[in-house]
Amino acid sequence: MAEMSYPIELDCEAVQQLQKSGERFLFLDCREADEYETCRIAGASLLPMSELQSRMDELEADRDNRIVIHCHHGGRSLRVANWLRTQGFPHAQSMAGGIHAWSERIDPQVPVY
Repeated sequence: MAEMSYPIELDCEAVQQLQKSGERFLFLDCREADEYETCRIAGASLLPMSELQSRMDELEADRDNRIVIHCHHGGRSLRVANWLRTQGFPHAQSMAGGIHAWSERIDPQVPVY
């Protein structure tokens, strides 16, 4: 199978399409627990950026799979995606605009904070 190259960022509409398509991918929320309690995107699992290094073993099963990371506005998730790529996760991607963009463009039921 040919190796697919994924761009480092994708927009929230592309993430929504991934969800609808049924394609398997790991959807991570790298915000902190208090932010996650404020609002969350269905299907995303919390793995705070501050705990990433100590919890890397949780990601091992997805090393060769697509991993999409989101945060509040897209800055932390881009850092996490870039770092994961240096750690041998070539399909890590950041959701540009974060949960804020998701709230504005995909699901207004997700509170903006």
